[in-house]
Amino acid sequence: MTRRPQTGWLSDGRRLHLQDGPIDLIIAAYGRDGQVQAAYDAAIRRFTGLLDTLCDELPELRRAARPDATLLEGVVARRMWAAVAPFAAATFITPMAAVAGAVAEEILGAMTAVAELDRAYVNNGGDIALHLGAGERFTVGLVDRPQRPSLIGSTVITADDPARGVATSGRHGRSFSLGIADAVTILARTAAQADAAATIVANAVDLSGHPAIVRCPASDLQPDSDLGARLVTRDVGRLAQEDIAVALDAGARQARLLLADGLIAGAALHLQGETIAVALGAAEHSARRPLPGAASSIPTESLLHV
Repeated sequence: MTRRPQTGWLSDGRRLHLQDGPIDLIIAAYGRDGQVQAAYDAAIRRFTGLLDTLCDELPELRRAARPDATLLEGVVARRMWAAVAPFAAATFITPMAAVAGAVAEEILGAMTAVAELDRAYVNNGGDIALHLGAGERFTVGLVDRPQRPSLIGSTVITADDPARGVATSGRHGRSFSLGIADAVTILARTAAQADAAATIVANAVDLSGHPAIVRCPASDLQPDSDLGARLVTRDVGRLAQEDIAVALDAGARQARLLLADGLIAGAALHLQGETIAVALGAAEHSARRPLPGAASSIPTESLLHV
């Protein structure tokens, strides 16, 4: 028998909260009342049993992805693979790197398939799928540490922009990281693509062999981790300014490559109070983190986190 997810409403009475195991969604839809209700009903229907379907293919989802083919069969599982496949020839990556974004996409797709909405989003622990009707926009805030967020800037995504996915990765997130970034936020055409790319760029923000960085095998922390015995970052001591600059530049080089290949639309990389942005059509920028509530010095062409 299919397990029913937990459903509820946030205190504003407008945003739907769905939770099943590790999947925790905040969903908002805007439009005519009947259409919004139909969208929320569709989200609940599609979410029910989705985790069970993913668990059925979990062993394959935890294996290193091949760039040319997959044995995965489920719709969400195959979306996960498609998001990581562009990186699989050059580095180790599993479809699990795109799970949060792929789930957010699937739920949003179920909503927009049955309802005409002005705009909507599905936020899966910070990995976000967006829908924007003609003339609509979202204001998106930028945070530097997912587990203790403070707003350091904001920008606007309009219906004319190509990006519909936002994702953040780093050593403070829900998943392990090979790098030392506090947070890397990516804007891409889809949430699954943003999720996968955020993992790749966050891993690239690193200082090999630095004595202030503590690492351990992922399997020591989580025996069934898809990263196996690969070393993940557990702690980073205070770094010198030149070390921060070197680590961020390494991540920015990776982000520029993804930007040139059309795999992302923008990136914001954060490490110990420093930020560097890589953005389509915008000059790159690095600066000390502004105080929460202060005007951001990050160009508005760069992005982003709800």
